[in-house]
Amino acid sequence: METLVAEVARIEVAAAVRWVWWHRRAVAPLVAADVRLSRCWDVQEVHRLVVGGWSAEPDEVWAAAHALDPQARPSGPTGDLFDLTRPDEPVVRDDGFLSARCLEPSWPSGLQDCEQWAELALVVARRQQDLIRARSARAVSTAHSESGAAVLCAELEQHGLPLDRATMEQLITLAAGPRPESEAHAAALRRERDEHVLRHVPGRERTDLRNPAQVLQLLHAIGVRVDDTRSWRLEPYRAMHPVVEALLTWRKSERIATTYGWSWLDRFVGPDDRLRGEWTVCDGGAGRMTAGAGLHSLPAPLRPGVAAHDGHVLVRADLGQVEPRVLATVSGDRAFAAATVADDLYADVAARLRIERPVAKIAVLAAMYGQTSGAAGEALKGLHAAYPTAMAFLQRAADQGERGEAVMTWGGRLIPVSEGGDAGRRRAVGRFTRNAVIQGAAAELFKAWALTVRAAISGLGGEIVLCLHDELVLHVPEQYADEAVAAVHRTLASATHHWSGGAPVRFVADVSVVQRWSEAKD
Repeated sequence: METLVAEVARIEVAAAVRWVWWHRRAVAPLVAADVRLSRCWDVQEVHRLVVGGWSAEPDEVWAAAHALDPQARPSGPTGDLFDLTRPDEPVVRDDGFLSARCLEPSWPSGLQDCEQWAELALVVARRQQDLIRARSARAVSTAHSESGAAVLCAELEQHGLPLDRATMEQLITLAAGPRPESEAHAAALRRERDEHVLRHVPGRERTDLRNPAQVLQLLHAIGVRVDDTRSWRLEPYRAMHPVVEALLTWRKSERIATTYGWSWLDRFVGPDDRLRGEWTVCDGGAGRMTAGAGLHSLPAPLRPGVAAHDGHVLVRADLGQVEPRVLATVSGDRAFAAATVADDLYADVAARLRIERPVAKIAVLAAMYGQTSGAAGEALKGLHAAYPTAMAFLQRAADQGERGEAVMTWGGRLIPVSEGGDAGRRRAVGRFTRNAVIQGAAAELFKAWALTVRAAISGLGGEIVLCLHDELVLHVPEQYADEAVAAVHRTLASATHHWSGGAPVRFVADVSVVQRWSEAKD
């Protein structure tokens, strides 16, 4: 393996090549050895782009690339004692499908197998390139950025998110109590957390706060008439009874104790004080990056524990109002594009419609998410009159979804949907597709931007340590902080210009240099 890594590093430096692989697992040894790959083609991620969804086993990828029915491919190994594959069966069968033995954990097992497997990956890549080129020029760029994002995901898994362990331990202690010494001690800590709630309702001390039905009964008994115990439903009743405030506070502490407590710290934070989790390039839907180990859902009370290590700073860059700016791009609405010139797009829309800014914001978001009632109702009529091209674009996507038709993002990702169902189900699918074409395009833009940032800060000794929806967090040597900030703004301008095809739409980012993630303003 050391020889292979060294050879890849030598070729990467000596020549402009595009590396091809079946799965990004192949990248892990290179990332671990700090080999930076510049151009690549990930056949699995490109398959997800072309076909949509999440499933992307090699035999399925092969079938799709060769226009074969994936449902007709040979069954893979199930692990049954008598589920044996023929060792003499050709890797590519007479019917054109891959042999099921290609799915076995032991495949490929020797040099000859590896060479053949690599050759087959090249065959798939060439066929995928033909399919992508036929779809659109933008789809080619998306395929390249999706493949590059696979490398970025491998790097995020390897590098991890820097933490201040001492601060994180203090925060967990504050929310969940000290590290349990035994299961009995853990139970005592749970009872102590519960007591802060139940002391407000004498006579109901036996209520199980982890049982929604019992909590609902408790709330009804004190006159809080809600249909369920979701936090957002309880918020309006904070002042009605002290138990509501206590329950909402308990929920936050309980979440940290059960999901982000001591076991989470021990499992996911290494001896180098880095939080590591599994990353995926797309979510199987519209194409957003996802992460495990709490990287995408870290509670706000724990954010002060995310901190730059000695001699470094965090550079946090958050795209501003990205989805409406994406809508202006993909719809080609010139009037809506003009609103993006402003730092605050919602204020510009409000001025044009002669309404309050909060109402304008709700209306724009409602248009993209399919909400037609409430405060947005009247303002939506104004949006349709002022920005008919953008609104028509969203409606077409919704209509396609309601008919059970797949939609496609600006960058060429196919998003299939289920057909049929009652009227309510069809409307729900329409709301999904209405937003998916925007969210998917925003994800494509974000990845393209992240990759240009990655390249720009590599010479500064910087690295991307978190991708959170529309937000990048960089870990950069302190002396290069200003240069990293300049690189973020510069790459945003170049990435958005290339991604949009030069559309007259302005994208903005809020960028700050901090020691702790919590110091960055939202």
